[in-house]
Amino acid sequence: MPDVSVLLPCFNAQNTLRETLESLQAQTYPDFEVICVDDGSTDKTLEILRNQAEKDPRLIVFSEPHRGVVAAANRGLAACQGEIIVRLDADDLCSPQRIALQRSYLLEHPETAVVSSLVEGFPEAEIGEGFALYYQWLNGLVSHEDICREIFVESPIANPSATFRKAWIRNLGGYQDHGWPEDYDLWLRFYLAGAHFAKIQEVLLSWREHPGRLTHQDSRYSVENFLRAKAHYLVRGPARGRDGVFVWGAGMTGRRLSKHLVREGLPLAAFVEVDEKKIGRTRRGKPIIGSEELLDMWGKYQNPILLTAVRARSAAPLIKAQLDELGLVEGQDWWRAA
Repeated sequence: MPDVSVLLPCFNAQNTLRETLESLQAQTYPDFEVICVDDGSTDKTLEILRNQAEKDPRLIVFSEPHRGVVAAANRGLAACQGEIIVRLDADDLCSPQRIALQRSYLLEHPETAVVSSLVEGFPEAEIGEGFALYYQWLNGLVSHEDICREIFVESPIANPSATFRKAWIRNLGGYQDHGWPEDYDLWLRFYLAGAHFAKIQEVLLSWREHPGRLTHQDSRYSVENFLRAKAHYLVRGPARGRDGVFVWGAGMTGRRLSKHLVREGLPLAAFVEVDEKKIGRTRRGKPIIGSEELLDMWGKYQNPILLTAVRARSAAPLIKAQLDELGLVEGQDWWRAA
């Protein structure tokens, strides 16, 4: 019985699947199984899987009616024999060292629940500015502390780059569908459960960009649904038990995030702004104040929290500098949420 199972849900992946399987066959560590779940494909995906399984007994193929990636991934999880799960998508490529390095890391670090890696996007011509910035941010989060500090900004782990312990995901109830990205949901649940994260500082995954990616096609990956996920887990994590919630940013992102925070039952206190045109107004019946007023209002609460909600990446260090000057501690008094 192998101690590593590669979890590979597939749907209409005939154009990329062979390359993905070839990258697995080129692994330097050979003792693993590949649990392939065809999610009701209408192209030649299942035919390719079955043909490859005849040549390589490590491939175990399941054919399921089309129910989506969450159901397919959970079907695959149920079949995985290994205690170490390597997650991969049917359009991405693994470095030959990927399984060896991530397996060794988990064996040598029993406290770690999830180990990821650096990633690269390809083909280069398809990578837009937004994704290029995301890859840069993603690859800048290496340590457990980095990942936890910014986990409410975006998904800090590329799903197909992750390798994790089966016991952890089993205890967390597998993949779940809440109407937002199932991978981000999983990392947030790992986080709230106290999991330790790690990243190998090498590019072990080539992440294919193309118009058919779920990121582009599935409404669960909309900005609105990311904000719903953040609010849902903020109220169960850092914002739990807080008696006053301050949102830094009264623009579109702040307004949308605050809507979901209020829906989750959090007590909104005020918005903080640097735009003088907005200061003095109200949002959702709460005042918009300048940063110089923050500490006075902050002191009226027993256990307040501040969440930053400004999408411009250039604003993040400026906001941090102001909050540092006010003596507020990131990860204790305030968190980035955009």
